[in-house]
Amino acid sequence: MERILRVDMKTRTATVEPLPEAYWNLGGRSMTSRIVCDEVDPACDPMGPHNKLVFAPGLLSGTVLSSSSRLSVGCKSPLTGGIKESNAGGQSGLKMAMLGYRALIVEAQAEPGTWWLLVVERDGARFQRADDLAGSTTFELTEKLFERYSRQVGLSVLGPAGQMRMNLAGIANTDPEGRPSRLNARGGVGAVMGAKGLLAIVWNEPGYTPVSSLDPEKWKNAGKEYMGELRTQPATAERFPKYGTAAVLETVLKLGGLPIKNFSRGFDKQAEAITGLRMHDVIKERGGHTTHSCMTGCAIQCSNVWVDKQGEEVASSMEFETNGLLGSNLEIFDFDAIAAFARLCNELGVDTIETGGAMGVAMEAGLIPWGDMPAVVRAFREIREGTPFGRILGLGAGLAGKALGVRRVPVVKNQTISAYDPRAIKGNAVTYCTTAMGADHTAGNTIGAKTDHLNPADKVAISREAQVVSMLLDVFGFCNFARGVYGAKPEAFSKLYAARLGKPITVPEMRRYAVQVNRWELDFNVAAGQPLVERLPEWMREESLPPHNALFDVTEEEMAHMWDDEA
Repeated sequence: MERILRVDMKTRTATVEPLPEAYWNLGGRSMTSRIVCDEVDPACDPMGPHNKLVFAPGLLSGTVLSSSSRLSVGCKSPLTGGIKESNAGGQSGLKMAMLGYRALIVEAQAEPGTWWLLVVERDGARFQRADDLAGSTTFELTEKLFERYSRQVGLSVLGPAGQMRMNLAGIANTDPEGRPSRLNARGGVGAVMGAKGLLAIVWNEPGYTPVSSLDPEKWKNAGKEYMGELRTQPATAERFPKYGTAAVLETVLKLGGLPIKNFSRGFDKQAEAITGLRMHDVIKERGGHTTHSCMTGCAIQCSNVWVDKQGEEVASSMEFETNGLLGSNLEIFDFDAIAAFARLCNELGVDTIETGGAMGVAMEAGLIPWGDMPAVVRAFREIREGTPFGRILGLGAGLAGKALGVRRVPVVKNQTISAYDPRAIKGNAVTYCTTAMGADHTAGNTIGAKTDHLNPADKVAISREAQVVSMLLDVFGFCNFARGVYGAKPEAFSKLYAARLGKPITVPEMRRYAVQVNRWELDFNVAAGQPLVERLPEWMREESLPPHNALFDVTEEEMAHMWDDEA
């Protein structure tokens, strides 16, 4: 039977509930957003006891179909002030689904100054006091928990930033080898978990029992069709397995949309030193891993393991966003420096995008020299120690900019813009302004669209389609790279849905499903006092971006009517 697990941090009680009939076809982002909309007051304090933290695997998570076991975490965000879904790979979504839970709802708050572990098992959950584990980095904490339970469990843990309730904080999930390197990173979800006094979740499923479908024969055929297309698409069969997500950097650089020096320009020849192609060659030369799976059973394996010149592991994984926000954005074009930053982000349990944005703002303010790797490491140390400057950085780029008196702050809904400058990649800019999630490219990334990215024409339509597909991917539990399969054979998704849940769905019905979830989220934000359409920072409409001297020029009126024609 499909179930929900509800835990109360104040009373330390855990209740297993049957899945409500109204939730039978919800998973991942649709599940987290529906529960937040149903149970959280939009006007509540995100860091107070009335906010709820919801974990949900995708509809296909636990089936071990390639790239399908991602985990969504939702709440009212302390960073954006609106609804948030943050998505991650790793083992947690897989283990949670195999334990038989479609959602975990974390309510209330523990007594101030106390820390707890939540051990989730098939018949419920139990709490264990964890004060002795507080203060640990994510790597220290996971090793202690593996020693206590086993290396076969999945873990979702807080690093020091989450323990200090910083807006930078995410929730770190372990990968197949046990690294706490797959983060529900965006929106400050780790700060909410920290505010509840929950230090870690142990998904106590040491076995490996895949989730069954209601129609096994249809599932077998649908899975074969999906996998055949996944292995046919050039991006998932060749490009991303070889070069990882950093393969995108070369494309964005050529378009003049890579953030350089706090989004002050979109191209710098030095950035050619940090492309995915170059990264692949260096990893191979040093004996690292050019391909790596962030979750069990992934056929794409777009992750990697960066090693130093002596062949010692430093970080997994080196991503496009990391190279952009913690590299070129800071005028740092050195892989070893960026890898050191990535490792520190994983240890602290923070979002690399938001951290890079905050560091860039601090450089704009003159507190960190541009391109100074040791100074950035010292700033990380201040975050770790919770010094006044470290806590300012921990607020995220938006509030750090206000504290430091900086005008050029690259945020939408107070969240750092992903490594696609909105003036050059205008479809993504529309996504930033119209999604409930703020400046989050995963809500609808348009970089793969066949369009003139500098031309404002058609960008609302392109963003709308990208948002629909991204929503469905989050609902199913797929990683973003499954979008190529949807683009080529959307009916493969409807077949998987029908086989897993036992009820048919058409491609148009899937689209209406995605639009409906999007409307729930936007309605929540409006009830929280936010506009239906956000604005990019004023300076992005006035300050042209070299080398193409681009400005953001999609009209607010056009964006305001994005969903009008959807049934």
